[in-house]
Amino acid sequence: MDATREQDLITVAELYYLQDFTMESIGRRMGRSRSSVSRLLKAAREEGFVSITLNNPAERRLGLAARLQQAFGVETTVVTLTDDGDPAGSLEEVAMAAARLLGMWMNHEMVLGVAWGTTTSAISRHLEQKTAKSSVVVQLNGAANPRTSGVTYAGTIMGRFASAFDSTIFDFPVPAFFDHVETKELMWSERSIRRVLDVQAEASIALFSVGGFTGSLPSHVYSAGYLEPADIQAVKDQGVVGDVCTVMLREDGSWEDLDINRRASGPTPDLLKTLPRRLCVVSGEARARPLLAALRAGVATHLVIDELLALHLLAAAATLPHIAAS
Repeated sequence: MDATREQDLITVAELYYLQDFTMESIGRRMGRSRSSVSRLLKAAREEGFVSITLNNPAERRLGLAARLQQAFGVETTVVTLTDDGDPAGSLEEVAMAAARLLGMWMNHEMVLGVAWGTTTSAISRHLEQKTAKSSVVVQLNGAANPRTSGVTYAGTIMGRFASAFDSTIFDFPVPAFFDHVETKELMWSERSIRRVLDVQAEASIALFSVGGFTGSLPSHVYSAGYLEPADIQAVKDQGVVGDVCTVMLREDGSWEDLDINRRASGPTPDLLKTLPRRLCVVSGEARARPLLAALRAGVATHLVIDELLALHLLAAAATLPHIAAS
């Protein structure tokens, strides 16, 4: 090949594909017409100077979902984000995907268990109206804390779900964390509370997220006065990386021997695992370690997460060994 023509092909390809010059601007720069530049670009492709690869977002999502299903045994939906770098926007996109999935699942005479939180609040804002006759929405964890009753916050979330599906609400009027184990045990023996616990156990679907100590959007459990700073430091010292339904988890998924969990109001991983469909919805790369702990605890059957979190989760799983609790 003529050296001058070869250099022209390389120059045109570099300007067009690497430096984002238009064909008109390349033509002016090289003293050629637009049609001449177009022919040079075509020749550059045909003669192997340019190789074009299409990265299909759908195929990428499906690939990540398949890897997560293989690694953790959960059916996964991976959401490709359009609002890069904005944690609030990412949460809304993941919440919309979860709301659509939940709308497809919810039907007549079903019981939906909902754990309040930042993520489930976002999901509740994106639900479409669907009548599910004789259905029930039941609160999975208590919301009261030393600063507030929690009724307004949790009640608003529960109300949106009940309104969307025309469901009956079962509130859970207990603290998120009890001060004393004995108080919780006595409360759990009350018939009114026992009734809510029985409805929780009948849930066809459980909806929840994972809480973490870090991230641009703080978990409500750790930012709204549910735990004192000393409590948070104590659980960190015990290896806790986050929670599911107010039940604290270590990185390996263990939770049984943590004293704070005896005071928590939410269902334990063992109780969650008795429910047939358990949808965990998480957004933000900072949740990779808490989510890894939740998956190792076996709490989820279905997962909706964003693409960046999916990548961080797989990386965390590869670098953080799963050491079974003794």
